[in-house]
Amino acid sequence: MKFLKKLIKIVIISLIFIVVGVWLYSKTYHPKYNGEIKLKYLSEKVTVYFDDIGVPHIVAENQEDAYTALGYVHAQDRLWQMELIRRIAAGRLSEIFGEKLIRTDKLFSGLGIEEASDKTIKNLDKSSPIYKYTMAYLDGVNQFIEEGKTPIEFTLVGVEKEKYTLKDVYNVFGYMAFSFAIAHKTDPLLTEVKEKLGTAYFNELIGAESQNLTLIKNEKNAVLTGSFAKAINDLYAILPISPFIGSNSWVIGAEKTKNGKVIFANDPHIGFSQPSVWYQAHIKTPDYEMYGFHLALVPFPLLGHNKEYTYGLTMFENDDVDFYIEEENPNNKNQYKTENGFVDYKLIEKQIKIKDKKDEVYTIKVSRHGPIMNGIIDHLDDKRPIAMQWIYTKVNNQILDVGYDISHAKNLADFKKGASKLHAPGLNIMYGDAKDNIAWFASGKLYKYRDSLYTKTYLNGASGNDEILGYLGFEQNPQAINPKSNYVYSANNQPASIDGKLYPGYYLNEDRAKRIVQLLEPKNDWTKDDAAKMIMDVTSPNAPTIALDFIKSIDKEDLSASEKQAISYLKEWKGNFDKEEIGPVVYNRMVYEFQKNTFADEMGKAYNQFTNTPFIEKVLPVQAKREKSIWWDDISTKDKIETKEEIVTKSFKNAFSFLQNQLGENVQNWTWDRVISVDYKHAVGQVAVLRKIFNVGPFVTTGGDQVINNQIYDIDSTGVYKVKAGPSTRRIVDFSDVENSLAIIPTGQSGNVFSDHYKDQAQKYLDGEFVKMKLNKTQIKRSENKLVFIEE
Repeated sequence: MKFLKKLIKIVIISLIFIVVGVWLYSKTYHPKYNGEIKLKYLSEKVTVYFDDIGVPHIVAENQEDAYTALGYVHAQDRLWQMELIRRIAAGRLSEIFGEKLIRTDKLFSGLGIEEASDKTIKNLDKSSPIYKYTMAYLDGVNQFIEEGKTPIEFTLVGVEKEKYTLKDVYNVFGYMAFSFAIAHKTDPLLTEVKEKLGTAYFNELIGAESQNLTLIKNEKNAVLTGSFAKAINDLYAILPISPFIGSNSWVIGAEKTKNGKVIFANDPHIGFSQPSVWYQAHIKTPDYEMYGFHLALVPFPLLGHNKEYTYGLTMFENDDVDFYIEEENPNNKNQYKTENGFVDYKLIEKQIKIKDKKDEVYTIKVSRHGPIMNGIIDHLDDKRPIAMQWIYTKVNNQILDVGYDISHAKNLADFKKGASKLHAPGLNIMYGDAKDNIAWFASGKLYKYRDSLYTKTYLNGASGNDEILGYLGFEQNPQAINPKSNYVYSANNQPASIDGKLYPGYYLNEDRAKRIVQLLEPKNDWTKDDAAKMIMDVTSPNAPTIALDFIKSIDKEDLSASEKQAISYLKEWKGNFDKEEIGPVVYNRMVYEFQKNTFADEMGKAYNQFTNTPFIEKVLPVQAKREKSIWWDDISTKDKIETKEEIVTKSFKNAFSFLQNQLGENVQNWTWDRVISVDYKHAVGQVAVLRKIFNVGPFVTTGGDQVINNQIYDIDSTGVYKVKAGPSTRRIVDFSDVENSLAIIPTGQSGNVFSDHYKDQAQKYLDGEFVKMKLNKTQIKRSENKLVFIEE
C-alpha cells in the first residue's frame, strides 16, 4: 500500500513537472510585447505600445524606422499567414501540404502572376519612398525570421523559414486580384448553357441581370458539365487561406449626422480563417500618422484612418477577366491562329516541388490573350484551347503605389490620384474626411469592346473581332464626390455609368444595397451608435417578396395543419435572420428545393456550379416571379410539361418533409440558431488532433446571406448552413469623436496560438460589440506592454 501511494505521488509530481515544463516552453513561443530588441538599419529608437487587444502603436522619428518595426511586429504575430499567402501565387503549397495541392499550384503558377511581378519590380523607382519603406518593412520581417522564435506551425508541417522579397509582396497582390475575380466561375457555365441548351434557356438566365437593380448613382461636384467552373471551385475548396468575396461600405455626409461631422462604415467580406485576414497597426511619426489594417506582407494599409481622413473598400465586381477559344494549327500544336495567320505560343516551363515526392515539371502555353487554361487545369474536360485574358497581368501594375498614395494622402485630390492608379482588382474605394468631404471611386482599368459583344461567354480568339478596342480614362469610371444625397455607399451592386451605359460585371444582387438605402435615406441625425447598429442589421428586403411569390404558387389543397403553419411562418416573416426566427429556415430550404427542381434537370452536373455563383442569387427573384418559363418543364418526365405551380408545390412539399426529419415534427422548434454556425479554421487545424487547439469555434451566429451582417454559406442538400465568409472587420469612424472610432475582427489580432490575443475578440464580434481604435497619445502610453527597438 505504501509503495502504491509512493508511486502515485511520483506520478503526480512528474505530471506537474511535465505540465509546468510544457507551460514554460510554450511561453517561449509568445510574441514579445515587452522589453528591448536590437534591430539593424534603425537610425533612431522606436517605441511600440501594444494596447489591450494587441494592436501595436508604433512611435518613431521617421517612417523608414517605423516600417522596419512594423515588419518585425507583423511577422511575430503573423509569420505563418505570411508564409501561406506568399506560396499561393508562386505555386508552392505542395512543398508544405503534399500532392493534394498540386492542382492548385499548377493553376496559380500558370496565371502569370510571378511574371507580372518580375516585370513590375524591374521598372520600379528605387529612390522613391514607396520602394524604401517597403524594403524597410521587409527588413523588419526578415530580422524576425533571423532572430525570433519559429512559429510552431513551421515545426509541425516541417518547413524551413525563408527570407521574404519584394516579389512576395507583389505575389500577394496577384492572389488578391485573382480571388476577387468571378468570371472564371460564371463565363464557362453560361457558355455551356448557350451551346448545349440553346438561346431560349440562355436568354432567360441573362435577362435577370437587368432586373431588380439598385444602382449606385454617379455624381461629381467640385471638390453544362460545368467542368471549367467545377475545376476552379474544387481548387478553391482546398486553399488554406481566405479568398476575397464582397463587402459593404457607406459614408454619411455631415448634413445627415447629429453632430455635423462625417461618419464612415466599412465591413469587407472575405473568407473566414484563423488568423483573420487583417493585421491592425498604428504608425505615428513627426510627418505621418495612420491607423491601418494590413494584409500579410503588405506594408501600406488598404483600410485606414487618422484624424484627417478615413478610407476603406468593397469589391467593384467589374469584369476584368475574359476567356478566348484559340484555334490551333492542325500541323503544329505550338501555334495558334490570329487574323494575320498562325503565330507561336510563348512556352513557359514550370517546376513544382512536392513534399515527399519527385518534382513535377510542366509547360504552359501562352497566347496573346493569356495562358491556355487546359494546360494548368489538368482535369478540365473541354478540349478546346481556352485562353484567359486578365487585366491584372496585361497592363502596368501600380498597386503598391495605390496602397502608399491612399494611406499618405494630404487631401481628397491626392487620394483620388492614388485611387486612379488601380488597374486590378476592381475596387470601390470609399472616402470621408474631417473637412466634410465624402466620396466613392469605382477604381480599376476599364475597357470597351464592340457594342454587340457579350463578354460573359467564350470569345473568338482567332478572328480579331473580339479584342479590346480601348481603355477608359479614370474620369469615365463610376464615382461620386459630395453628392446631393449626402451619402455614398457600395454593396458590390451595379453602378450607374457616366456615359449612360451600365458597365459589364458580376455585380451582386440588390438586397444589401437596397437595405442600405432604405436605412440611410430617411434619417438625418445619424450617430456612431446608429451606424454600429446598422452594420449588424440582418434583414433582407427582397426575401419576403420571393417568399410570397412562392406561396402564391403553392397548391393549397390537402395541406396538413403543420404544412399550413410552416406557410404561415413564411408569409409573416419580415426577412430578418435572427437566431429565434423560423422564417429563414423554411425560406432557405424552399430556395434550395425550388432552384434544384427548376434548373437541375436541364443543367445536369453543371447545376452544382450554378448554385455556387452570385449569378443564381440574381436569377432567383426574377425566376420566382415568372409565370411562364422554359425552365419549368422537368425534362426527366416524359409526355408531360410541368407548370410553375407543380414545381413550386413539389419544392414546398420536399422542403417541409426534409425539415420535419431534420428538426422534428413541431414547426415552432425550427429556429435559425439550430442550423447556422461558424468555425474559424486554421490550416493546421484541419488535422483532427489539432483542431481544438488551432481552430476558433464553432459558434452559433446570427445573420444570413446577402443581408448587411452578411454570413456567407452554401445552400445545399445538408440543410445546415456553415458560414464560410463574412465581415473580415467592422469599422466605424466618426469625425466628431475620431479618437474613439470603433472596430472589431472575427477572432484576434495575433496568429500565434500562444498569444493572449489569438481569439480575444471572437465573442465580442459575434455579439455585435466593438473595441476602440486608439489614436489618443495619452491613452496609448498607458499601455502595460511596451517594446523598444534600438539600433544594433
